[in-house]
Amino acid sequence: MKKIGVLLLFLFVSFEGNAQTTIFNDLLQKHVTNEGVVDYKNFNRLKLKKYLTYLETTKPHISWSENKQKAFWMNVYNAYTIQIILENYPLKSIQDIYKEGKTVWKIPFVRVGGNTHTLDDIEHRLLLKELFDPRIHIGVNCASLSCPKLSNIAFTEANIEDLLEELMKAFVNDPSKNKLTENACEISAIFSWFEQDFVKNGTIIAFLNRYSKTQLQPNKKISYLEYNWSLNGK
Repeated sequence: MKKIGVLLLFLFVSFEGNAQTTIFNDLLQKHVTNEGVVDYKNFNRLKLKKYLTYLETTKPHISWSENKQKAFWMNVYNAYTIQIILENYPLKSIQDIYKEGKTVWKIPFVRVGGNTHTLDDIEHRLLLKELFDPRIHIGVNCASLSCPKLSNIAFTEANIEDLLEELMKAFVNDPSKNKLTENACEISAIFSWFEQDFVKNGTIIAFLNRYSKTQLQPNKKISYLEYNWSLNGK
């Protein structure tokens, strides 16, 4: 009987989690374009609050797969980023947000499972350190024009692999983010800031060639584009 009770509890928690992720997915579908442009002005704050309330009492279970954990924490990061933008809207850039001298990434406002985190803690410790995947830099969104686009589909255990691949291909081949031609290799500053994450299994060029429509020569000279921190909103 005890085992049955544990199983029922696990199934209930799984069902509740899927239902709440559906709420976040619906929000993204309604308020984020296919190009990643966010309608902050009309964003449904009450519905977002419902999702955040769920996150406040939920944390990954030891039984969760790595993909499920990654999906959960990336949704956390993106949902709370949207929330702090809304709390400070209208604004020109996420970089305009400060609290007690701390940038938005250092403010402890992300409440999950009874704990409070910063965005940096989510990205660099809980995701990149514990669940390393360089594509995490594409999945979490910094609400700026030069960022990889915010997905208008919430991450799930089932879709995360295909969705991260799709987002990475879109980012690498977006000429407003990376200029890859036979004569030029001007790439996002993200590849400079987090170079160590992209070269664990080879060079930056090798990583880009996994996704680029234009194949680059191994000795191609690389330069980095200026980052546009303007808000990714309408």
